Amino acid sequence: MKVAVFSIGPLQTNCFVASQDEGAVVVDPGGDPAPVLRHLKANGLGLTHILVTHFHFDHVYGCRALAAATSAPILGPQDDAFLLENELGMGGFMGTPRVEPFDWQPLAPGRTEFLGQPCDVLPTPGHTPGSLTFHFPDAAVAFVGDLIFRQSIGRTDFPGGSLEDLLASVRERIFTLPGETALHSGHGPATTVHEERLHNPFFTQFMSRNDL
Repeated sequence: MKVAVFSIGPLQTNCFVASQDEGAVVVDPGGDPAPVLRHLKANGLGLTHILVTHFHFDHVYGCRALAAATSAPILGPQDDAFLLENELGMGGFMGTPRVEPFDWQPLAPGRTEFLGQPCDVLPTPGHTPGSLTFHFPDAAVAFVGDLIFRQSIGRTDFPGGSLEDLLASVRERIFTLPGETALHSGHGPATTVHEERLHNPFFTQFMSRNDL
């Protein structure tokens, strides 16, 4: 699996294009999808799905335009649906532009398949109640949204956020993945499970070496 990243939208959110052979999925189109569309065309890729880790405005700005250009369905977390009815999902927050409404389908946690590869859709609440992680075990790749960043974690002070839930999600759903798993976050550089087990200050003070 190949992963390309584009930092787009008002908050420079990481939008990912994961591709295998001639197919692709896009994760979190948070802005004008023009560079994503150019990448798909240049590489002869057909977009099969648009995946959304959570419904904050900076992760969904480009959903409608990308779906209109490709006819790919948008899949996202049912438990975040309420966010699309307020500023956190609709935009207009802190002077940001409004998100164009888009049609989407709920994606339940569990094992599914994208691009001919198994994908574990993991429930990882904390940043939002419905936050999802898309883990591709055969490729050793996980798209974690704003759950965890390189040596940091996502905010939990927005409505629906929970620090307790977020810490539990990381410990139970992310740190149990193989250490070499690449973690692709909504902002900033990629990291790995192993690196965050060792160096993330929000967890190292609580973990013994036996946990590593």
